[in-house]
Amino acid sequence: MKNKNKIRLLSQESFDDDLDDNLGIVMPILTECDKDEDFSGGIEKVGETIPILPLRNMVLFPGVAMPVIVGRSKSMRLVHDAIKKKKLIGVICQKDVNTEEPQIEDLHSIGVVADIVRVLEMPDGTTTVIIQGKKRFEVNELTDMEPYLKGKITIKEDIVPKKNDREFEALTSTIKDLTIKMLGALVAELPKDLLFSIKNNKNILYLINFSCSNIPINALEKQELLLINDLRDRAYRLLFILNREYQLIELKNSIQMKTHEDINQQQKEYFLQQQIKTIQEELGGNINELEIKELREKAAKKKWTQATKEVFEKELRKLERLHPQSPDFSVQTQYVQTIVNLPWNEYSKDNFNLNHAQRILDRDHYGLEKVKERIIEHLAVLKLKGDMKSPIICLYGPPGVGKTSLGKSVAEALNRKYVRISLGGLHDEAEIRGHRRTYIGALCGRIIQNILKAGTSNPVFILDEIDKVSNDFKGDPASALLEVLDPEQNNAFHDNYLDIDYDLSKVMFIATANNLNTISQPLLDRMELIEVSGYIMEEKMQIASRHLIPKQLEAHGLSKRQVKFKKKTLQDIIASYTRESGVRELDKKIAKIMRKLARKLASNTSVPTEITPEHLHEYLGAIEYTRDKYQGNEYAGVVVGLAWTAVGGEILFVESSLSKGKGSKLTLTGNLGDVMKESAILALEYVHAHASLFDIPEELFEHWNVHVHVPEGAIPKDGPSAGITMVTSLVSIFTQRKIKNNIAMTGEITLRGKVLPVGGIKEKMLAAKRAGIKELILCKENRKDIAEINAEYLKGLTFHYVEDIKEVVQLALLDEKVDNPLF
Repeated sequence: MKNKNKIRLLSQESFDDDLDDNLGIVMPILTECDKDEDFSGGIEKVGETIPILPLRNMVLFPGVAMPVIVGRSKSMRLVHDAIKKKKLIGVICQKDVNTEEPQIEDLHSIGVVADIVRVLEMPDGTTTVIIQGKKRFEVNELTDMEPYLKGKITIKEDIVPKKNDREFEALTSTIKDLTIKMLGALVAELPKDLLFSIKNNKNILYLINFSCSNIPINALEKQELLLINDLRDRAYRLLFILNREYQLIELKNSIQMKTHEDINQQQKEYFLQQQIKTIQEELGGNINELEIKELREKAAKKKWTQATKEVFEKELRKLERLHPQSPDFSVQTQYVQTIVNLPWNEYSKDNFNLNHAQRILDRDHYGLEKVKERIIEHLAVLKLKGDMKSPIICLYGPPGVGKTSLGKSVAEALNRKYVRISLGGLHDEAEIRGHRRTYIGALCGRIIQNILKAGTSNPVFILDEIDKVSNDFKGDPASALLEVLDPEQNNAFHDNYLDIDYDLSKVMFIATANNLNTISQPLLDRMELIEVSGYIMEEKMQIASRHLIPKQLEAHGLSKRQVKFKKKTLQDIIASYTRESGVRELDKKIAKIMRKLARKLASNTSVPTEITPEHLHEYLGAIEYTRDKYQGNEYAGVVVGLAWTAVGGEILFVESSLSKGKGSKLTLTGNLGDVMKESAILALEYVHAHASLFDIPEELFEHWNVHVHVPEGAIPKDGPSAGITMVTSLVSIFTQRKIKNNIAMTGEITLRGKVLPVGGIKEKMLAAKRAGIKELILCKENRKDIAEINAEYLKGLTFHYVEDIKEVVQLALLDEKVDNPLF
């Protein structure tokens, strides 16, 4: 007998949006069947192996049709293949909804053979498949994982009670009635034809499975129902669950009714509470009297101003009038406790021992001389004057150079408390200023919260990643920080929650940033900027031997006697396995070596007591970075320049070549930025304008094209510091004169031939030294930068200071020409 195919939306059950496959809204579909209806048609076509569709948090029962949202690529391939070949599929519920590639141990043992009734492409882009259960089966093993899951199965037959079993008839009748009751409790008004369909459907197996599918319980309990072979036992278990869930629904409805009545009686309860309060006052037993007394005792010890004291007394009297069961009581209590717990005019005593401070700073951080000098100066002024507004310092530089960790050392040196907040990604102004007390769950801002945590009004306060503050519709936190970081305003900082001015002038704020370009100008104007430049190799070696190696030895359970690093080993790690300004990557490489050594020791394998460069390939793998080396001066037009990068200095080759053509054509390659391209154009124009000065025939410019290339084209390069390098390269290629051996240069040029100063001299000088360069040409104004560098790092280098490009050419070019000139 054919199905009448009447379908009704029975219920909707929402699941987590995060689950992308086989989830969404479960909509069991009820098919009206006669008592002789057999919904297992076509099951005889099922072979020993069948495609397996894993479901998340859903259990299908025989006879029940339900929609499934399909998202996984394997599931999509299975569905399309099954429709194309008109095959039945196996449907099994996963044990864990988060498993993306389920194995046999991730699936329940019993599933249902199903037929794909229809595939729907939904408006939101998802694919919904309507499947109808046929027969239960047991999965024996998974045979294939690609292109989708396949498994060997065994069909499981339901044990159906004999006809005219009065007990079973009563059981199914009870299940029908209870199912209708539950649906009535869940849905405001049941459709009459759906009600009629449930009451008059005589297919007992289908009705029991339909009820199992539609109970609002978790997938695990539904799977337990599916496991039961005997239909009578399944029906009894179903009846037990129906009774339990129906009682829970009735209890929820009862609670809702009581809550509704409570809301209606709110006015009545208010008068009752007032009467209780009056009775308590008459009896002299106020519930919060002890707490009020404790707050008054704390307040008596506070060193606050008269205005603060008046606000506290006013708020405390308001708290006394509130009943403990009032909704405002906890809010008012929290506010009063915040006021009384703040360290008003309470300061830790600074340690004015300058030698002690210097020892602490030197112990924890190598280098950073400018920062240390600034802290010592601040201490010296405090010692002499006794009182001053704390400075607002901003340490800026590349990641991993110790900006944040410096704050702890400063706090220890000053004998102050240390607090830190990370401003990275902060986009809500209330995080700084706090919320107004009118909002539910209002809190004071992060500044006042950390002052509470510190317990003093003069901690060292680290504002980490101040350059990464963002803003949106909730306000601009960077603008809120203007008041915090202004020494003329922060003596009366106003927090919206506290609503009382608080003195932050004694707090020592230290901000850290990687990039100053993203910080607003008004905020920059309020801070004293101190650059923390990247470490040179010598400094990194000192940091590694003094700090990183001892730290990693302790972290990995090793001792100094067991592991030692040669100086050359540290040099090779820094040069060949790291490329950074700071020492984070170096720390990771040292930790990697320690892990491998620890593994060998734990396995009773012998390990070397001294790590040499020969061991690095075994412990760290192949060399990751190679530095440029000077390649000689056999070719004209190849000049060594110097470049600054975020990970230190590098040498840069500028190559020029000539090719016959109509002339006046300049080609630039090597991923050059706009400024560097302009330097190349400027260099060619200068050489053309002063051709006679360099003995260059004028006709060369008319019959030869110029090509300037900077190797390693994948790396972006920009800046004006390669100006004199390009001029020297062009003069060399036009005259075919050789470049002086082991010489490099850096400087900007003007159209008049003047050489201008550039930055990053320290890093560039060290890069040249590493590459074996002996002589450097710099602008005369860069002499002051060389004077600030430790004399030890300058050994073996000769510096030439110039003012005009003619001096550069005279110093850099030899009279000797290459062997095979082009012309």
